[in-house]
Order: sequence, then C-alpha cells, then structure tokens
Amino acid sequence: MGGKIKVGAVSYLNTKPLIYALEHGAMKEEVDLRLEYPSIIATLLMNNKIDVGLVPVTIIPEMKDHYIISDYCIGCDGEVGSVCLFSEVPLEKIETILMDYQSRSSVELLKILVKEYWKINVTFLDATEDYQANIQDTTAGLVIGDRAFSQRKISPYIYDLGLAWKIFTGLPFVFAAWVSNKKLDSSFIRAFNKANLYGLNHLDEVIASNRGKMFDLRSYYTHYIKYNMDDEKRDGMNFFLQKLTSVNYADNDIV
Repeated sequence: MGGKIKVGAVSYLNTKPLIYALEHGAMKEEVDLRLEYPSIIATLLMNNKIDVGLVPVTIIPEMKDHYIISDYCIGCDGEVGSVCLFSEVPLEKIETILMDYQSRSSVELLKILVKEYWKINVTFLDATEDYQANIQDTTAGLVIGDRAFSQRKISPYIYDLGLAWKIFTGLPFVFAAWVSNKKLDSSFIRAFNKANLYGLNHLDEVIASNRGKMFDLRSYYTHYIKYNMDDEKRDGMNFFLQKLTSVNYADNDIV
C-alpha cells in the first residue's frame, strides 16, 4: 500500500497501553493515528475512511471484508470495571435503560444479558450527551469507558457486564479488536503488534502519563482488562457474534 496506513482508535483509558507507543512516535512514518469514540471509529472503518480501527466487534458481520490483524484486543475475563449498568434500584425494579451513545458492542451485550440472563422487561432508550444525569428512580443507564469510573461513585447499584457475561456463558468477552478492511503486509502487522506490546510492557510509563484518574489504573490494566487476543477470547467473541446475528438483537427494541 502506498502512503500511511490510517488507524483509528478509541481515546478511553483502556486503550492507552495499546496506543502508547503510537502516540509517542512509533511507526510515525507508517501510521496516521486518529482518536474518536467507538461508534465513530466503526463508521469510519466501514466507510473506508480509515484502514484499521480498534472497533466494536459487533461491526464484523456487517463488513464486506474484514481482517483481525493484531494479537491484542480490549477484552475481559470476568469484571471489566468500565462497562456497567448503573441504577438507583435493583435489577427487578428497573423499567427503562438509557443506552450509551458511544458504544455498539456494549449495547448489544446488554440487550442479550437483559433478555437471556437477567430476564427483565425494560424499555431501551437511545441516549444523548449528559444522559447520566437522568439515571435516577427506575431509569438505569449503560455507561462505558472513562465516564463509568465517575458513575461508580454515584450509583448504588452497579452491574458489571463483563462479569455477567462470564457467569452467563463461562467465556471471556471481547469488546473491541484491531480490524482492517483490507489485507495488510505482514511486515506492517509485525511492527503494529510490537507497538501494541510496548505499552503493555511499560505500564509504569502509561500510568504516569494518566495520573489523577478516578480508578486504580494498575489494577485496571492488569486485573480488569485482558489484552491478549487468545483462542479463548476468540471463542467468546464468536459465540457473542453468533448469538447476536441469530436473534438479530442489533435492530431490536431501542426507541
């Protein structure tokens, strides 16, 4: 390929180890890095505006061509910490759920858990900016990313979606993977994997550059988020995508 590879990634704390080297000059001759929230990165990749994206895995069935190019992902094997349903009341008393507008995989995961695991009857509502102020009474909210850390200080009931999925299926969950919409040179992929690994091997540097946050980042990066895209995570991802497409949750029930 001629020119730089256009790479899109999420600007959340959970991506910082993976993009640390890229943000600090690694592959600067090969990569043009753009940071957005997940649903925007997904749209850019599907519309061929970027070549590679750290994207919600829910878009994979919608892509004409897709290639998972990296050994690393944003996943969990139990609690994830930053993808939660927040409420002022217990699950059985929730009537409405506000769905985080920045997410895709988390939205579909929540719908599966609500219908098949928790088995509660609720109304799903699309949310806009500042929707967290409306998480009150019987209205709960799905909050992802860095904003979930602040919401943890507010809501008395917190339902971690990674933990719920693990209990429900026994599998880990992959929220986002590095996906390209075209075949890339193996030399680029090797260098890209090396850049991802750099931040994971230099967590002290990553944490030092993100001080003052509302969560223990060392625990977050080593206990909550699981970055290796191993066979077990691929199994969890494939099971999620099969369930998603078989029931067609992606088009259901949000008003």
